[in-house]
Amino acid sequence: MNTYEEKLSLLSEMIAFAQIDGQVNEREYQLLSIVASQLSIEQDVFEGLFDNKAKKVVIKSEHQRILQFYRLALLMHADGVLHINEQIAIREMGINMGLSPYAMRSVLAEMKKSPSGLIDPDVLLALFRAQHN
Repeated sequence: MNTYEEKLSLLSEMIAFAQIDGQVNEREYQLLSIVASQLSIEQDVFEGLFDNKAKKVVIKSEHQRILQFYRLALLMHADGVLHINEQIAIREMGINMGLSPYAMRSVLAEMKKSPSGLIDPDVLLALFRAQHN
């Protein structure tokens, strides 16, 4: 992530995704707060993104798009409930980011199999690389 605007856009997209099922529960909020902290977004700015979305900035780097997809997938699993609207939205968002639908499906399947919902970063990248061949 290069610019502050890109970071705000990323976080705003995650907040909108968390709100798809009508509420942001405590675990989702905590994950969003951690991401905001890692991106060096001030708490008041973070809170403001719940009411006022940041301007959308397209992520150019494929690596960063894959990372954003994974963050969204983690957020989707954070509350322990896989809402149908979340499943539809994450696929649409991934496609809009230019990611392979097959790779996204593989990542989500791996996360579902994992007891913690986490997957190794090398496995994540390998699933997307496999679609390049």
